[in-house]
Amino acid sequence: MPEPSGLRIAFFGLGTMGEPMAAHLLRAGHAVTVFNRTHSKAVDFLAKYGGCIALSPAQTVKSANVVVSCVGQDDDVRQLMCGEQGALPHLSSGAVWVDHTTTSASLAREMHGQAALYGVSFIDAPVSGGSIGALQGSLSIMCGGEQAVVDRVSPMLSAYAKTVIRIGDIGAGQLTKMVNQIAVVGVLQGLAEAFAFGKKAGLDMPKVLDAISQGAAGSWQMTHRGTTMVNGEFDFGFAVDWMRKDLTICLEQAKQQGSSMPLTQIVDQFYAELQSMGGGRWDTSSLICRLIDQAPPG
Repeated sequence: MPEPSGLRIAFFGLGTMGEPMAAHLLRAGHAVTVFNRTHSKAVDFLAKYGGCIALSPAQTVKSANVVVSCVGQDDDVRQLMCGEQGALPHLSSGAVWVDHTTTSASLAREMHGQAALYGVSFIDAPVSGGSIGALQGSLSIMCGGEQAVVDRVSPMLSAYAKTVIRIGDIGAGQLTKMVNQIAVVGVLQGLAEAFAFGKKAGLDMPKVLDAISQGAAGSWQMTHRGTTMVNGEFDFGFAVDWMRKDLTICLEQAKQQGSSMPLTQIVDQFYAELQSMGGGRWDTSSLICRLIDQAPPG
């Protein structure tokens, strides 16, 4: 096996998360070839960061010993790997596929099985930390797969991650990401109610944030979203549409395993309300918009 440095990496998906992650890999000294369905994004990436761009999944993985994908949904991963123009048949035996897409655990297990048919190792490796974490190279990665495979790619992943933790077998990474999203939306709904309450009480909310952010109420969401929430700024970050996709996966998994998630179900419907308000691309912290008479700027 090649040493986990100076790797030949095929990178799929140059969205809000993928672009900075691929850029970090280039800065770390890896040879990176990128592919994006909207080809202009790949052209822009080449102009900004260098590397190579490809016109098809098959061309992207030529000579690659590691593949990284950060795309949209289960079917996007399935088509990318196994579809008519899928990359797996063109990937060398012994390569590793790292999937950062947030998907169902069943999709991860399915793709692990498909990859094995070609002698390719697969790990599900969803991330947490948002666009800020991707830009700063401080993401948290939760992995499902064999320990040896995770160990092999961990040095590479450290280019954009502060923690890389193997949770368990294939699918465990995706299940952990579900835990993460369930916790996040609960915190955001609590912040939305608290800040709306404070605003309607006539409090000086910047002072309120200063007072409570370092205490028991403090959290990543309060630190990174508190000020923008009280200012009504939501044109950035993790979109409501994406969170609804993630929550659909969470709620389906909960149904399968018999877990009760009343709060998550309620917040999912609150996000549906935001979508009906035209807020599908607002940051997930826009839950406060349901509670105050203030529309986001723009």
